[in-house]
Amino acid sequence: MFNKKNILITGGTGSFGKKFIDHLLKKFNPNKIIILSRDELKQSEMQTDKRFLNKKNLRFFIGDVRDFDRLKIAFKNVDYVVHAAALKQVPAAEYNPTECIKTNIYGAENVIRASLECNVKKIIALSTDKAVNPVNLYGATKLASDKLFVAANSLTGNQKTSFSVVRYGNVVGSRGSVYPYFKQLIKSNSTYLPITNKEMTRFWITLQEGINFVVNSFKIMKGGEIFVPKIPSIKIVDLATAMAPSKKQIIVGVRPGEKLHELLISKEESQNLIDKKNFFIIKPFSSKENKNNKKKFYNFEYKSSKNIFLNINQIKKINKKIVLDDTI
Repeated sequence: MFNKKNILITGGTGSFGKKFIDHLLKKFNPNKIIILSRDELKQSEMQTDKRFLNKKNLRFFIGDVRDFDRLKIAFKNVDYVVHAAALKQVPAAEYNPTECIKTNIYGAENVIRASLECNVKKIIALSTDKAVNPVNLYGATKLASDKLFVAANSLTGNQKTSFSVVRYGNVVGSRGSVYPYFKQLIKSNSTYLPITNKEMTRFWITLQEGINFVVNSFKIMKGGEIFVPKIPSIKIVDLATAMAPSKKQIIVGVRPGEKLHELLISKEESQNLIDKKNFFIIKPFSSKENKNNKKKFYNFEYKSSKNIFLNINQIKKINKKIVLDDTI
């Protein structure tokens, strides 16, 4: 699907972007990959990374999703877009709400408009479990973004442009996640690991699993779907034990805007759910497939505390495969 095509990734110098581009280069033969981000330092570091060094089909494009005119230039002749750019840190979003709104909501709108004007074929926006029944501003902006991308399919008319969303949980080892934070504390010989709440649970997915899911979603998307993978959960105390069994764990309290447990599918969304072997599809409310769906889900919710859990040994095995990139 990606062979001889032009692909653009917003926020392309982040954790997902770098891994996704590496995957494209190894598994496909794209004509051009455009890495769009606003951070010139990360772009410079990425260009000297051995994975991307001297790759003639890479284009490093400095730009911000807040800038619609810049996006129109970047999206010219692009076939596929992955929208990964976002302000994601929950405490930072709580303290800087307008900045989060400008990037995550207005930026999403700009990506949609630029895609339509440039006749992009398919666009997938990356979402998060925090967008489901959100309690913090970051989650609220991603919910708004999801709604924008689903609704964008009604703007296409006869144009063959499709918009979909991929929603998953915490990505193991991604920038700002708990794994590299614990890793840093262990490396600095901290006497303890801070635990927000001993009951806290999270959905758990590796970066490569996230990449594979996005690629598969591109293959089967028609437009308007929210794709949700079936993934395990972990207890944060089990992660800490797996990483440093001898270190003391101290309860420090839940941060502002943080949930004890996350949702990937709410009870309200379950009415529009299509159940596949390894994933769910949330169809738009107006979808004909919903009306003809005989296997309706009612009061079903996909919650991190009511899920299959990884045990400590399973967490250890996953941790051994994680390679942290200091530049992401």
